[in-house]
Amino acid sequence: MTDGIVLAAKLNGDCHSAMLDRAALQHAMQTQGEVWRSLVTERCPHLFADVPVFITAAQMQQMLEVIDAAERVVALPEWQAHEPGSTARGVFFGYDFHLNSDGAHLIEINSNAGGGFLNALLLDSQHEAGWPGVAVAQENLEQVFLEMFRNEWRLARGEAALHSIAIVDEHPEAQYLYPEFLLAQRMFEHAGIAAYVADPAALHSRGDGLYLDGQKIDLVYNRLTDFSLKQHPVLLQAYLDDSAVLTPDPAHYAQYADKRNLVRLTDAEALRALGVSAADIATLQTGVPQTRQVEAADHERWWQERKQWFFKPDSGYGGKGAYRGANITRRVFEEIMHGGYVAQRMAAPGERMVCAEGAEPQPLKFDVRCYVYDGQVQLVAARLYQGQTTNFRTPGGGFAPVCLVG
Repeated sequence: MTDGIVLAAKLNGDCHSAMLDRAALQHAMQTQGEVWRSLVTERCPHLFADVPVFITAAQMQQMLEVIDAAERVVALPEWQAHEPGSTARGVFFGYDFHLNSDGAHLIEINSNAGGGFLNALLLDSQHEAGWPGVAVAQENLEQVFLEMFRNEWRLARGEAALHSIAIVDEHPEAQYLYPEFLLAQRMFEHAGIAAYVADPAALHSRGDGLYLDGQKIDLVYNRLTDFSLKQHPVLLQAYLDDSAVLTPDPAHYAQYADKRNLVRLTDAEALRALGVSAADIATLQTGVPQTRQVEAADHERWWQERKQWFFKPDSGYGGKGAYRGANITRRVFEEIMHGGYVAQRMAAPGERMVCAEGAEPQPLKFDVRCYVYDGQVQLVAARLYQGQTTNFRTPGGGFAPVCLVG
């Protein structure tokens, strides 16, 4: 075990190491207005963790190498052949990793990862503490994010002016991350772009484009978890006839985030057939846990080996419908065998000791999310949680800054 791993484990095992500056965070939240601060405090009391997470420079390097390899594979024409192309690159891809003594392990890729704006606020509030720095985030993240959306527009519309953006999700005011939608809206408005938070049901088409209450919408920041848009025909049609720029879009989900892509990324023979380099195959074999399509024909073998695997629905998100094989009941197992699932070899998450107010010290699990645009990592953040998947319901847990050691 390297010195860096030992040091990171020691720091992560001490709940008092580098506590978050809560006063600085509260001040940053208040600058967004008392209404916004109250919304977070009352609705999302466990949105931000009490402590940072420490990772090693070697783990960071491995994550970057895995992301680079995956991006090169997805860029291959043969990989994209089954889906229509998209001029947009897709904002806020989330590469989620479990980190442990065996290295970094890519658990999944998300095509509309939440938390970018919230983590930017969190990082900005902690800068005076001397961490984290440019090693885990690009400088001036608000400008980085704004330029990302402007680039999406340029790729589709050239030098035409971007006038309006709709941030779209079902019942947005009821969404747990609604405060983030408001941060995005404020960023666009500060840049002189009209911005609206809207339910897709409020959108309608006219002959010359997509509209919201009489306002033409140039670009849609898509936060929907209906990745194919089958339940939202107006938005789907706008995407298909290019009457509005949609990012991320169904092609981004199909090429990156569909869980069946993890099967392809861990199939060395299939990757060789695509012309993937030996170096990239080796990187992916080491950094992505083996993933297989679940077939009922292998029913008995899956049951015997279930404790070695984590079962995920092909089109799932946010841990919904996902099961740790060791805890699975026979009834749920039989449902999984009906199809629509992949199985991924268990890769233990890291642990961070937390001393939540009024509670005994306890270890929380963590994963690390790399926010990526056009192949470039903009920001690295952690999520602390208790239970099977990230839930933002754990005292002391939530989004956490990442600090490099070693």
